[in-house]
Amino acid sequence: MLFEPLYAYYRTLGARGRAVLFQLPLSTTMLLVVVLTMVLHPELDVGGPFLYSLGIHVLLLGACSLVPWGCLPERAVLIIPVLDCIAVGISRAAADQYLTVLGFLLVFPVVWLAADRRRTGVILAILATILSAVLPPVILGTGFDGPDFIRIVLLPVILGAIALTAHGIASALSLQRQQLEAQGCKVRDLLIASEDRERLLSSVMDTVSVGVCALDANGQAVLANHQFSSRFGGTVTGRQLTDEPPGFLVYGPDRQQPLPPERRPGFRAARGESFTDELIWADNGTSQRAYSATCRLILGSRGEHRGAVMAFTDVTALVEALSAKDQFVSSVSHELRTPLTSILGYLDLALDEENVDPEVELYLTVAKRNAERLLHLVGDLLTVAAGALTIEPRHADLAEVVRHSIEAAEPKAKADGITLDLLAHGTATGYFDPERLRQAIDNLISNAIKYTPRGGTVTIEVTATGNELLCKVTDTGVGMNDEELDQAFTRFFRAANAHSSTIPGAGLGLAITRSIIENHRGRITLSSTPGQGTTAAMALPAGDADAASMVAG
Repeated sequence: MLFEPLYAYYRTLGARGRAVLFQLPLSTTMLLVVVLTMVLHPELDVGGPFLYSLGIHVLLLGACSLVPWGCLPERAVLIIPVLDCIAVGISRAAADQYLTVLGFLLVFPVVWLAADRRRTGVILAILATILSAVLPPVILGTGFDGPDFIRIVLLPVILGAIALTAHGIASALSLQRQQLEAQGCKVRDLLIASEDRERLLSSVMDTVSVGVCALDANGQAVLANHQFSSRFGGTVTGRQLTDEPPGFLVYGPDRQQPLPPERRPGFRAARGESFTDELIWADNGTSQRAYSATCRLILGSRGEHRGAVMAFTDVTALVEALSAKDQFVSSVSHELRTPLTSILGYLDLALDEENVDPEVELYLTVAKRNAERLLHLVGDLLTVAAGALTIEPRHADLAEVVRHSIEAAEPKAKADGITLDLLAHGTATGYFDPERLRQAIDNLISNAIKYTPRGGTVTIEVTATGNELLCKVTDTGVGMNDEELDQAFTRFFRAANAHSSTIPGAGLGLAITRSIIENHRGRITLSSTPGQGTTAAMALPAGDADAASMVAG
């Protein structure tokens, strides 16, 4: 953009300044040509008419600088280049033969006229050229000769072509300039909008109570809100900051072992690892806080890793509340187990007495059944509060475990008018804890019976593949909707139809079942359709190698 400074200066000028700027090249060149010719040819004979013509150029330059063109119509200034053409013609006609080159100076006023945005400027340029050839012989009284007639024809043709070319170039440059200015306006608007969005984003990020940090592909923080910077610094990213307090550490869920730098969220995010709601503890002592860390990757148009965004939510109060709840449940369950065991013992003694009145025996049997149910509930509560299960795997047949569960559930199913079907395709031997799996399958069958109306069917299917043992429990019961399925494994959750139909239960069966399956390195899924039934499908690793890793875990 070589002429950008000149164009910027031109735009700062007023109408008079622009007129002088257009006139100066002609006046300066005229003076320079005359001086050089007089130096090179001292014998040059310059008559009075030529000097008068030079005076016309001086007057025109003065008019450019003195006339208030801004108060006149915009195109009034074009009278100056028209008069320039006549003045150049007079100077050329009145000069010595050595100054015939002055005719070339017609290019300056012609270009000035042609640079006008309207096409009439080209017509004015051609007319001014004709006048520059016709008027001088009339004004000077020299008459017309052969060269004058040729000049009258050729000058308009040549300079008209120059005028057309200049007009085309000026129009193209003007259009390009308008497009650049429009583009510049758009860029400025986009820049302003971008700055507004950046301020909005910063305000939003600093308003939320979650610590947010964006990383580039190299793991360097490019954006962080105030909550992140003030609470974490470089600790979670694995990079020690100069202003980080001494002894500030990041621990895993156990709150005991500090996380090595490569296991901190920032390093994992930089490696392209995505994670959700991972519990970490920051700092130590009484100021230690629990945070739930989540990371989502930023991918390019071709799927390449471009960075990541991490979010850290303070869950200290929630973790402490859950811990307090588990401690409370555990304490209450332990306190209840002892008197319940005693009650069951005395009920057994009472039932063993001879000559017990049948009505009293019925009462004692009902009391024993409910006490046993309450003791079973206490056991479930203790299992949930412990948070971990003891697994003692050994070689066993899953089909046999399922048969025992069905035999135990058969009386309850008959009493409720429900059919139990077993589909076992041969044996399903593996390496697992049969007692724990019996507990899990009992829970699934018990749930299926409770939520299936009279006349329904519960089907239990057991199969073995090369690497897995599979068990499906399918009922024709009330089913669950999507929202209930999402919360089915949550402790103490019960579906709405369970409450409305007063189906007994504490909402712990599925949570315990999943814990048992996951401790076997297996998986369990639920699928259901409201009004049509539910299917619980569990899969266990069948190999000894998997079981060995399970025991080690």
